[in-house]
Amino acid sequence: MVFGDLDDPSTLTHAFDGAAQLVLIAVPETVEAVVSRAEQAGVEHVVVVSSAAVTAGYDTTYNAVVEQAVMESRLDWSIVRPGEFATNSLLVWGPEIKAKRRAVEPFPDQIGHPIHEADVADVVLANLLDPHRRGRIDTIIGPDSLTKREQVAVIAEAIGEQITLDEVSAEQARNFYRDQGGFAAANADFLFGFASYDGVAGITDEPHDTRAPDDDAYLTLDQITGTQARTFRQWAHDHAPDFT
Repeated sequence: MVFGDLDDPSTLTHAFDGAAQLVLIAVPETVEAVVSRAEQAGVEHVVVVSSAAVTAGYDTTYNAVVEQAVMESRLDWSIVRPGEFATNSLLVWGPEIKAKRRAVEPFPDQIGHPIHEADVADVVLANLLDPHRRGRIDTIIGPDSLTKREQVAVIAEAIGEQITLDEVSAEQARNFYRDQGGFAAANADFLFGFASYDGVAGITDEPHDTRAPDDDAYLTLDQITGTQARTFRQWAHDHAPDFT
């Protein structure tokens, strides 16, 4: 194992030694320097783990900048844009479910297509192993179309206990999750409609939009690799101990 800090590209010199391929989750402030060092080290191919927000047009200043820097480099590239990680439900609802068997949610009928993190890993691996996949951009989602209310019910089934869904206003949810801390606090403004994905206050991207993604732009694991996509129910059972 070699230490490297993407916020400080000077630490990456030895991290890239002997590497032919790179899986990259970068930040826009340093991505050009990171890519330059990868080129100098002889890296041939980079798989960028980005975000479906780029496909949707919400992300113009973060992951989009990382993608552009890689595509303009001399490296071969593949880009994987995951949609909503199923793990977000653990990071947002998890502490309250664990403590009080309660989920606080302002948009219970918001539809999502949460993706198992293992599906994301499988798509990344496919891009690493198959040179014919270079130059592709895949936006990936989970196979289920579920409301937040339905997701809470699936988690309750997985842990074998009832979970109360408390519907609150967006303002109340923002205040609650700011107090909770962690991921939920850091992302509360965007999650509940007070800022855009790019962090601009007062300009929102309709984060509680209930429209289903366009079938031509959004793919599931089975459409990419032929392997059955993991359902949200499977994810909930895999993570049941984290909620208890």
